[in-house]
Amino acid sequence: MAADLLHLENLTLHYGGSQILNGVDMTAAVGEVTCVMGTNGVGKTSLLKAISGTHPRSGGSYTLDGEDIGKTSAHALAQKGVAYVPQGREIFPFLTVRENLETGFACLPRDQHHLPDEIFDLFPILKDFLSRRGGDLSGGQQQQLAIARALITRPKLLLLDEPTEGIQPNIIKQIGEVIGQLRTRGDMAIVLVEQFFDFAFDLGDRFLVLERGAEKLSGRAGDIERDRLHAAVSV
Repeated sequence: MAADLLHLENLTLHYGGSQILNGVDMTAAVGEVTCVMGTNGVGKTSLLKAISGTHPRSGGSYTLDGEDIGKTSAHALAQKGVAYVPQGREIFPFLTVRENLETGFACLPRDQHHLPDEIFDLFPILKDFLSRRGGDLSGGQQQQLAIARALITRPKLLLLDEPTEGIQPNIIKQIGEVIGQLRTRGDMAIVLVEQFFDFAFDLGDRFLVLERGAEKLSGRAGDIERDRLHAAVSV
């Protein structure tokens, strides 16, 4: 059994007076993909924001690699090995591909400020486009750039929010292959928020389905039948 890296218990989150997450429990293990699923507006992105520190949680416990995580900033969590690829990618359109990748250096010690060859093994197209502006790339290429930028930080925990959204099918396949390679490498836990059911089902080792900010269904891949999971994420 893979070692648990992330453990959330009774996590809550508010936006102003509105409670978005209602006591969520979740575990993510090294060498596994944990898929968070559900319809729009159920709190999936909010969960990733709480884990990444980009929106503070209201309550609950958060343990990362055995360390209790208090009210910790996104930058501090990045330094602890949490990398977040947000929905919509959020690359810098006027920076070159190289410059976009180099923004990942911000949370690394100076002796690690270099672009590892592995990034271009995973995403060969980026090597050809290093001097091209990020905004000139296709949506699929921007998604590859966003994931590559996150990997520059050498994460223990990789958070991916809807990486297939608006992406052409051939790039979706490539991104799925990269996620599979990262899982096989066995040095990080991956949390994937995804509405493309087949993509998530094929990759997932564990599943958490949210409804109205709370758990509707959870379990390991071998313990949840495909039809049951599909029914749980359908409107």
